[in-house]
Amino acid sequence: MPSDIDLKDRELLNVIQSAFPLVETPFRHIGESLGLDESDVLERIQRLKDTNIVRQISAIFDTRRLGYKSSLVAMRFEADRLDDSAHVISEHPGVSHNYARDGHYNLWFTLAAPPEDSLEDTVADMATATNAEAYRLMPTIRFFKIGVNFDMVKGEGAGDQAVKPMRQAANGQQAAPLTDSERQIVRELQEDISIEPAPFEAMASRLGMSQTDLFAVANEMIDGGVMRRFSAVLHHRRAGFRSNAMVVWKVPKQRSEEVGAIMAESKWVSHCYERPTYPEWPYSHFTMVHATTREGCEKIADELSAATGLDDFKMLYSTREYKKTRVKYFV
Repeated sequence: MPSDIDLKDRELLNVIQSAFPLVETPFRHIGESLGLDESDVLERIQRLKDTNIVRQISAIFDTRRLGYKSSLVAMRFEADRLDDSAHVISEHPGVSHNYARDGHYNLWFTLAAPPEDSLEDTVADMATATNAEAYRLMPTIRFFKIGVNFDMVKGEGAGDQAVKPMRQAANGQQAAPLTDSERQIVRELQEDISIEPAPFEAMASRLGMSQTDLFAVANEMIDGGVMRRFSAVLHHRRAGFRSNAMVVWKVPKQRSEEVGAIMAESKWVSHCYERPTYPEWPYSHFTMVHATTREGCEKIADELSAATGLDDFKMLYSTREYKKTRVKYFV
């Protein structure tokens, strides 16, 4: 854990990761729950942002429920072309996460595209522009869990707070098209809030509505699955979780749902998806695990292996982060 944050900082980080309060004076509300003055909460969060422990505090939307298409993409490059190619990929506004990883495919990124665009054509153009040796689209077939949470007090994963599909009517379900006013609200809520006593006041003013009405719409979006949550996202390395691995698993088709459910129960697993397989890629289940050390990641993978009875898996460690941001919708 970082040595420059105290216990109250850690408690504060736990609170704002789980559900940031949608009220007129959220920092006062948080302070009351922790025995801190509002000014102290504001100072602490600003410092945590300045030191890049807190990346952003904003709404986290379900891409597909907004009408967007998305996919994880794997590409392979010659080692001496990887960095330059990764930077080209990162320039695309639909790319939110972009990492170099160990293994056959050495660049992995997520891409979101609006309804009128083709994911397949976009990726093919990217591969041509960067001279990729090979690539595969790996969209979500089924998701079992999503949400990066860390227990900063205990120094362990808090994946039990992640969003699971039981909260949704169906995996991949899309909501009805958003109205123009709802799109405007999404544009506002996706932005990082200001660290000031009433951060939603200016937002509501720009939308021409009261804060009460804004909170009502936001909560309707959460209840309907359009918004996963409104919360803080941490920079996991700065927060002390310096190692992460994308663990990919070869899972018999008939055990897909059973295995996904078991993996999703681990507090160390932040993401769990089923994705397509290919002749050179037999791994259908993807789990993201975060720990303070590489040995910690390997222990988690061994525990998952024991729990599922599966031993055909690979651990793909990130070797470089090229981009990690939120996709900006409707802009």
